[in-house]
Amino acid sequence: MENNQEELKYPIGRYQRPDTYTHQDLGEWMAVLRALPSWMDACIENLDAHQLRVPYRDGGWTIQQLVHHVADSHMNAYIRLKLALTQDTPTINPYNQDAWALMADVETVPVNVSVTMLHTVHRRLVAVLEHMSATDWERTYYHPEYKREFPLWDMVALYAWHSRHHTGHIMGLRERMGW
Repeated sequence: MENNQEELKYPIGRYQRPDTYTHQDLGEWMAVLRALPSWMDACIENLDAHQLRVPYRDGGWTIQQLVHHVADSHMNAYIRLKLALTQDTPTINPYNQDAWALMADVETVPVNVSVTMLHTVHRRLVAVLEHMSATDWERTYYHPEYKREFPLWDMVALYAWHSRHHTGHIMGLRERMGW
């Protein structure tokens, strides 16, 4: 049972931070970020209001919370990227994702609004990433919660994983429920 809960919580496995990266890695991570909005379209296709309120696992967020969370998180990633490209090692503002998932907009705003947001944010995010130089990938921001600097290549690896992680939650639930 414990192993099954781990699989439900981490359908693609826990994030493993790479020690380094290649040009091919960057291309693969950017391809995931480019694809995420379409994946999210597929994740919520034909789901009704009741289905959107089903948690992906016991104690987990609902599909609705997951979709809004991904939009919130990836908006923050886009802002962090631009800060790191325009300032020297800026300190970013962490946010409480669990508190954000309980806010009124998550309950009242349709999920398609956040999916549309993902389409627009990711279009701009990927446009910036595609035009970065080799030195840009080494630029960093400081995350006070983790007390370390994050190079931009590391951030892109994390958000590619994050994209696959949460779409895995939703598609796994759909499969288990026969939706």
